[in-house]
Amino acid sequence: MKRDLLRVADLNRTDIEWLFKVAARLKKERIEGVSHRHLEGKTLGMVFHKSSTRTRISFEVGMVQLGGHPIFLEGKRLQMSRGETVADTARIFSRYLDALVIRTYSQAEVDELASVATIPVINALTDMFHPCQILADLFTIAEKRGSLDGVRVAYVGDGNNVANSWLLGASIMGMSLCVATPKGYEPDSEVTASAMKIAEKSGAKIATMTDPVEAVRGADVIYTDTWISMGQEDDQADERLVAFEDYRVDEKLLSKAKSDVMVMHCLPAHRGEEISAEALDGPNSIVWDEAENRLHIQKAILLMLMRGDAKTLYP
Repeated sequence: MKRDLLRVADLNRTDIEWLFKVAARLKKERIEGVSHRHLEGKTLGMVFHKSSTRTRISFEVGMVQLGGHPIFLEGKRLQMSRGETVADTARIFSRYLDALVIRTYSQAEVDELASVATIPVINALTDMFHPCQILADLFTIAEKRGSLDGVRVAYVGDGNNVANSWLLGASIMGMSLCVATPKGYEPDSEVTASAMKIAEKSGAKIATMTDPVEAVRGADVIYTDTWISMGQEDDQADERLVAFEDYRVDEKLLSKAKSDVMVMHCLPAHRGEEISAEALDGPNSIVWDEAENRLHIQKAILLMLMRGDAKTLYP
């Protein structure tokens, strides 16, 4: 039976821990020059309706390193842009491809595509969720600290797709997460409620607030993202720059956290807006390791979804 990755909650803690183990092994093998062409003869379609640097490169390179073939499909060049239905497109993709990655605006479009397609579908970002990013983030923290146990994360900024995915990821993994956003920019209320319900079983501590200083006190990780997401540039930019002024991750905010707090950003960063150059490039930053780990965790995701015997390959 095929599996999709449309939101972090499509995985359980055991799944995520397996992804971490495999990503770490694939990373080590790459460093050592060990070939792992486990997807030889497989083809990955990549539909992108939004701009991308890390997501596109990491999936393309990852698929090549696994021995498969990626096909980049620019959204505006597909017949969907001329009115072909999502369902009809899903049927065609299923006849040609072994799996599909899609980066688009609407979560409903991704959900519909996955419901019709007979091949695995991976959400490479929608306005609602960014699961691959958060899995890479969690892996990076575990890599740096040896475990996620007892880790406290402060997310400061916009309650966007990344914040939504952080809520789900932290709750599944039993972590402590505090999301600080301006009033009116909170994460999705239904996602927050789902995360709280998961947290009741996992033991996670999830909180939302408006005070960024309170959020970062005692945090092991401070995380931020752009204040102005794709599609908001024209009509919301000025309003958002004013609303988020006190939510910048800079030396002043870092001084309220632990001296060894780790700074994370999913990139692209707008230096001087949501994060200062000093915080992004400083000794507390693990942003570049975080970005690299997109490659390794996504290779593990591809194996999980495209190889029925993945857990035999990497027990």
